[in-house]
Amino acid sequence: MRKMFLAASAAVAVSVAAPAAAQAPAAGPYDAAVFAKAKALQPKVVAWRRDIHQNPELGNREVRTSKLVADHLRKLGYEVKTGVAKTGVVAVLKGGKPGGVVALRADMDALPVAEKTGLPFASKATAQYNGQTVPVMHACGHDAHVAILMGAAEVLASMKADIPGTVVLIFQPAEEGAPAGEEGGAKVMVEEGVLQNPKVDAVFGLHVVPGPVGALFWRPGPMMAASDRYELALKGKQTHGAQPWSGIDMASVAADIVTAFNQIAARQVNVARSPTVLTVGTIHGGLRYNIIPEDLEMAGTLRTFDPDMRKDVMGRIEKTVTSIAERYGASAKLTWGTPNPVTNNNRELSAQMKPTLQRAAEGGNIKDDIDYITGAEDFSYYQLKVPGLFYDLGVGNPPGVNHSPFFTIDERALEVGVRAQALTALDFLRSVAPAP
Repeated sequence: MRKMFLAASAAVAVSVAAPAAAQAPAAGPYDAAVFAKAKALQPKVVAWRRDIHQNPELGNREVRTSKLVADHLRKLGYEVKTGVAKTGVVAVLKGGKPGGVVALRADMDALPVAEKTGLPFASKATAQYNGQTVPVMHACGHDAHVAILMGAAEVLASMKADIPGTVVLIFQPAEEGAPAGEEGGAKVMVEEGVLQNPKVDAVFGLHVVPGPVGALFWRPGPMMAASDRYELALKGKQTHGAQPWSGIDMASVAADIVTAFNQIAARQVNVARSPTVLTVGTIHGGLRYNIIPEDLEMAGTLRTFDPDMRKDVMGRIEKTVTSIAERYGASAKLTWGTPNPVTNNNRELSAQMKPTLQRAAEGGNIKDDIDYITGAEDFSYYQLKVPGLFYDLGVGNPPGVNHSPFFTIDERALEVGVRAQALTALDFLRSVAPAP
C-alpha cells in the first residue's frame, strides 16, 4: 500500500479536554434534525459497518460493497452512477432550493491483512493480490467510512426539500493503491470527471483513527505528506557464498544503500524546516543460503511536505544508488511510482467549517492544529482541483493502530461521523446559497 496512517501520534495530539460551554458555537438551523436523524440511524450504520467489515474487498475489486452502496442510494432517490474508476459509485442529490455543489467522499477498499481482533464479525475473507492468495481485512477503517457516508446520505435525503444546492457523494475504490499493473483511486476518479457535471465547489472527507471517541481533529494547510513509492533493481554477479570476492556481494550493496538512505533524511536535509521520511520497506534477493545472487530488489517510500525538499531528496536518492552500485561494480535501476500529493486543507475552508465540526463533535471536542501526519491520503487529488477539508474522527484506543491486524473502532463514533458529514455539507451549501 502507498500509505501508512500514523494515527498513534495523532491520537496523542488530540488528547485534550472538551472546550468550555461558553466557547461552543451557536446551533445551526439544521442541527436538531441532523442530530435526531443520526441518532435514529445509528443501529443501521452499525449494521452496515459490521456487514462491510465481515465482507472486505481489495482495491478495484469492491464489487459487493459498491452494490450495497448503490442499492441504498437509489432507494433514497439519488441519481446513481456505478463503475466509476472500475468499482466506484457517484451519487447526486439535488436539493429543493438553488445553490452550490458540495461533495462528500468515502473510500471502500480493504487491505491484505489477516484479522486478529476476535470480533464476532471478524473477516475470514481471502482474495487474489498480485498473484497470491491473501487474507483481507478492513484494517484501516474504510468500512466505517462507507457506513458513515451511507448514513449521512440518508440524513440528507430526508432533508432534500430544504437543501440549498446539490450534494455529490463519492464512494471511491482503491485508496490503498491499485493492484500491480492497474490504476485506481482518487486520481482516476478525478480523471473520469467526478468533480464535474455538476461542478463541485468544495469537497469533504474524514478518516477514523485512534483518539478520544467522537473527537474531530485536523490542521489547515499541509496535513498529510506527499507519498512517493520507489522500486530499485540491482544487478551484480552471482557467486558462491564461500567466495564473495569472485562476484559482487549484493547483501553488502543493499546494506550500504539502507545506511546511506538513513543518512539522507537524518543528516543531509533540514527536517526541522519540513518533515521528511525515507524508508526501505522490502528487500528481496537470493534463493539459497550459500549463493550470492545476481539480482536484488528493494522498495520503499519517501514522505515529504515541501515540493523543493521532495525534488532535492529524490535527486540525492538517485545519486546515492548509482554511486554505491558503481563502487561495487553492480548496476542500479530506480523507478518511481505514481505519487500521492500533499493532503492540503484549504485554509479558508478550514476556518469556515471549524464551528460546524465543533458542533458535530462529541462534547465539542476538536483540535485544529495537530502535528503533521507523515501518512498519506489520495484525497489530495480532489484538493488539487477544488477547495477541500480532510479531518480525523477519534474512535477510541484499540489494541492496534490503523493497518494493524488488531485495529477496530468504538462504534459510538459512527454517529458523530454521520453528523459531521451531513453538517459540513449543509453548512457549506448554506454559506454559498444565493440571497433570497
